[in-house]
Amino acid sequence: MSNQPSLPLAVPNAPQPRANPHNLEAEQALLGAILFDNETYNRINSALQEKHFFDPVHGRIFQACQELIAAGELADGVTLKERFAKDGGIKEIGGAVYLLKLMEAAAPLSAQAQSYADLIYDLALRRDLIRVGNVISDLAETPPDGHDAKDIIEEAERTLFTLAESGTSSSGFSPFSRALTTSIEMAAAAYESKSDVSGIATQFDDLDRMLGGLHKSDLIILAGRPSMGKTALATNIAFNIARQRLKVTRDGTLDEAPDKGGIVAFFSLEMSAEQLATRLLSDAAEIESDRIRRGKISKQEYERLADEAVNLQQLPLHIDETGAIGIAQLQARARRLQRTSGLDCIVVDYLQLVTSSSRNSQGRVQEVSEITQGLKALAKDLKVPVIALSQLSRQVETRDDKRPQLSDLRESGSIEQDADAVLFVYRESYYLERAEPREGTDDHVAWQRQVDEVRNHAEVIIGKQRHGPIGKVKLFFDSRYTRFGNLSVRT
Repeated sequence: MSNQPSLPLAVPNAPQPRANPHNLEAEQALLGAILFDNETYNRINSALQEKHFFDPVHGRIFQACQELIAAGELADGVTLKERFAKDGGIKEIGGAVYLLKLMEAAAPLSAQAQSYADLIYDLALRRDLIRVGNVISDLAETPPDGHDAKDIIEEAERTLFTLAESGTSSSGFSPFSRALTTSIEMAAAAYESKSDVSGIATQFDDLDRMLGGLHKSDLIILAGRPSMGKTALATNIAFNIARQRLKVTRDGTLDEAPDKGGIVAFFSLEMSAEQLATRLLSDAAEIESDRIRRGKISKQEYERLADEAVNLQQLPLHIDETGAIGIAQLQARARRLQRTSGLDCIVVDYLQLVTSSSRNSQGRVQEVSEITQGLKALAKDLKVPVIALSQLSRQVETRDDKRPQLSDLRESGSIEQDADAVLFVYRESYYLERAEPREGTDDHVAWQRQVDEVRNHAEVIIGKQRHGPIGKVKLFFDSRYTRFGNLSVRT
């Protein structure tokens, strides 16, 4: 269990907990079993700490045992008596007689030590819950200046989640044999699938071949200059993953296919949920989004739009359109979604719009570092891939070759360091179309030929990948529907 969590929004003179669940007999039995046989300590819950004991005297004894055993020394009535005599604490723990009574009473109870440890730990959690409940109640009655009910709810949820995860997020050392077994199982699953994709497929074949799909616990940065199509590509990936979760039956109904695709959380900090939904509808119905917004569609197109809307309603795609969301809020909402509905992939659009949870004034580089570390930690905790979009600096525009590179990332140090993969979206046609020569000249003819060659072409440049090669993937891009696709299929 991590350090005892507490709400940072402190309340002066908070009342004492209404109840204090505890079991002194269990504490005595566990300590006696450890003193009688030090090997008992190595068999109990490693999350148990001094603070989990209700009686502070028992906590001191446990800590002393912990330190002595860790140093390879014997922890029994004699050694503890000497230890506490040196710091004048022998009377505080009840004297040498109390230590001997613990050993004598618990000698036959070593086999039940784990059960006692679990009980002590559970009671400590219950005391924490009572403490948190009291603090939340006081905060709700007299909220601190500058904090509203939403702040209190978010902080309470984060604190409760920390309690729920106590003892599970930090598993400590595990034998190499266990990690090796997991690795072999993953390799066997990939071999038996007869596919290049071992993670979640994006449905962009060449990209999946290079990445092997989106892998659990990975932070993937998807970066590009404005109008390159970052959001479009991220939306397409989210849509493809969610759509794989459903399969169309012969009668046109949709059934879940839990072995494919996944449930996606899309944090849209820039676009509204309605704008994002319009993009998906435009793609699915193949009707330009600007015509949908303006209502310039035929009756047949409207009917097609309505049919596609019915299908899209069943997609396991969840959109959070909160602007300037804090990293702590983002983490809390993702964890809540995983608990309630399940979660297989997270998309954040975009990184620079997420705010730091620290209220102190910091440099932007430090804030982005906290955000990327928070996203990476979230990916590991929830065991899902996190795709975070990022803007590029303007220095791209000053080069003749405008293909982005890692140094173009804004606040690039922390982003590049924390990411497992960095992908850049680049469309040469965007720059060519804005450099049109005067019509009727030879240069214009040559320019038109170049534009025609690359008009529907896009590149995804893999600038970093921990698990595989870097390189370039070519995709098809249809600006009418802001849709990416496999280039080989379209040509």
